[in-house]
Amino acid sequence: MSVSLQIGALVLLAVMAANLPFANHRVLALGPVRAPKSLPWRLLELVLLYFVVGGIGLALEKNAGQIAPQGWEFYAVTATMFLTLAFPGFVYRYLLHRRD
Repeated sequence: MSVSLQIGALVLLAVMAANLPFANHRVLALGPVRAPKSLPWRLLELVLLYFVVGGIGLALEKNAGQIAPQGWEFYAVTATMFLTLAFPGFVYRYLLHRRD
């Protein structure tokens, strides 16, 4: 698998993972169906999925060669990007999706 294909797959995975907490009522899409989850529970899932996607990205980078050193700036930017990717799911769940 080429590096550019790996990057594209990782970005697609990040988009799906960022919107997953807002798309369903299950715990991490695996657990039992809950009553409507609260926003703090969804944010906790979002943080956990950020670390899962980051771990997969780290594994892909290690597979491609030497891992580049990253400072706090890298993690601040990637966390902000992950939150930005989660925005469509948040808008759908809390601003557009109305139950009558």
